[in-house]
Amino acid sequence: MKVSIAQFKSKLGALDENFSTAEKLIEAAQNSDAILLPELWSTGYYPTPVEDFADVDGCRTKKFLCELAKKFSVNIIGGSVIVDDGGKIFNRCYVANRRGEIAATYDKTHLFSFAGEEKIFTAGNKLSTFELDGVTCGLAICYDLRFPEIFRKLALTGAEIIFVPAAWSLKRLTPRRILTKARAIENQLFVVFANSSGFSEIVNPAGEITAEIDAGEKILSTEINLSERTEIISTMNLLADRNLKVDD
Repeated sequence: MKVSIAQFKSKLGALDENFSTAEKLIEAAQNSDAILLPELWSTGYYPTPVEDFADVDGCRTKKFLCELAKKFSVNIIGGSVIVDDGGKIFNRCYVANRRGEIAATYDKTHLFSFAGEEKIFTAGNKLSTFELDGVTCGLAICYDLRFPEIFRKLALTGAEIIFVPAAWSLKRLTPRRILTKARAIENQLFVVFANSSGFSEIVNPAGEITAEIDAGEKILSTEINLSERTEIISTMNLLADRNLKVDD
């Protein structure tokens, strides 16, 4: 599977310009099997009051992603956007498949209290796994990366690749680099991390960075060879070796 990350720093509150940038990058990466956008790419992180910038029921975003996915016959993991759903505000990811259909939806589960997200957004309460071209994939958004439980649950439901759109501050780049590797190693899967601030990367199940870029508006593309995962699991199957029979 050829995976691409469309990395760019959105302009705060400039929806039309940000949609245009996303379209340009998706078109440039159209020869991929899957394209991942960053967190809150349509608005930047994040304009206030968010209600003024929210996509009601995700209508504009879903139409945009589905039309481009069908046009270029590519799977698009649509980063995340601000969505007004029944009067509640979510940090939501939509996934569009090659046929131009919404294949998955995920709301950010862990809200970043340091930035006051919990005062604005409603936390998601449901994980998301889905298939793209026969590959089982999962979703997490930015701060979710710090919580291993979500990745383990996705792994237990069969996820082979977890896509992580983010707007992660480069001031906290060191722990982030550790966390992407740790989540990949402990769950024996691929982590594809798209960061609006830069330094996006793809990590294999051995915890090795197979592709990365620095800051700026760029496309990162690489082939994910799922046989790597099969080989690693055949020699050391961590999920099979879990022992939960321990005393409290």
